[in-house]
Amino acid sequence: MGGAQRYIGVAERRSRLALRQRLAGQARAGTPEEVAGSLVALHGTDPATVYLAVGARLTDAAKTVAETGRALYDDRSLVRMHGMRHTVFVFPTALTAVVHASTGLTVATRERAALLKDMAAAGAPDAAWLKEVEESALVALARRGQATAAELAQDEPRLREQFVYAAGKSYEGLHTVSTRLLRVLGVEGKVVRGPPLGSWTSSQFRWAVAPEHPELDPAQAQAELLRLWLAACGPATEADLKWWTGWRVTEVRRALAAIGAQPVSLDEGTGYVTDGDVDEVAAPGEPWAALLPGLDPTAMGWQQRDWYLAPELRPRLFDRSGNVGPTVWWNGRVIGGWAQRPGGEIVWRILDEEMAGREALAAIEKEAERLSGWLGTSRITPRFRTPLEKELAAS
Repeated sequence: MGGAQRYIGVAERRSRLALRQRLAGQARAGTPEEVAGSLVALHGTDPATVYLAVGARLTDAAKTVAETGRALYDDRSLVRMHGMRHTVFVFPTALTAVVHASTGLTVATRERAALLKDMAAAGAPDAAWLKEVEESALVALARRGQATAAELAQDEPRLREQFVYAAGKSYEGLHTVSTRLLRVLGVEGKVVRGPPLGSWTSSQFRWAVAPEHPELDPAQAQAELLRLWLAACGPATEADLKWWTGWRVTEVRRALAAIGAQPVSLDEGTGYVTDGDVDEVAAPGEPWAALLPGLDPTAMGWQQRDWYLAPELRPRLFDRSGNVGPTVWWNGRVIGGWAQRPGGEIVWRILDEEMAGREALAAIEKEAERLSGWLGTSRITPRFRTPLEKELAAS
């Protein structure tokens, strides 16, 4: 890793983003599997985000709902499960073992311990009882194929057991074993989110048994996940990698060394790319625009975002917890935001007027029409609402 580091400037980083994140017209994908494979992970906390993120990147956006549903729930080539930073993502199913070993195991241990501690403090049944209920619930879920928590409780009534959480505190609450246990099982990689109750925009869902996967060495899994992510998102700094993975900095450095990552010079300092990825990447052949949803993996992909998002735009586009809302992109840069009104109209606003030339406005309007076309009668409201999105939706 010695020798002079090549400088990768903002323009080239935006070119890499356009092509590898499947946003430039020439780089759009044919299937949801291609989209997820290129991005490694799609944010899945808000179910609509997955479909909107896929639709923005498909050559034929009209296939978005049918094809994404097929991949998630028929072919199960994509899976919705907990991953980095204790967040729900959609991954290619083949990555289940890598995600679980690299990021899930540590969180899972902590989550189960927290549940047992909370139950003990409330005088609820012990770990042996919980294990018995868990095994019974998993058998019932395998038999049903997919089920809601309420349906599983019909087969295993002990899932309805309740206990008081944080008794005497201002945030005291009544927890149900099913809710907490299924969350723990999700983090442990034993269950995954199944089909929604209702349309594709619904936040209510069924559970399903997780696809079988081998148990990998955590360090090797971390190296593989980092390699895949850097191939899609590199160059990135240590700070970016630590934030995206949720790992300790020592784990990030170990994984970088394991894959032979190469350092490059960025405006923020030293960044990294995968071995052999230091050559210059040419700009896309044509200018491009995109309307990306809240929590889109491109907008949320890096901790240090000044190279594609001007700091002065952030207060209008993010909520107080750091979740990005719907964004308008022009040639690798966020220049505004968008929303859907109750009547279905897609509306947008440019916040960076210097970037809003005639060509940009025409391209953005075309993307808005494309989005409106495949949404049809569906109505979407981001789970995490931002100042500009709320303003546009109500205007």
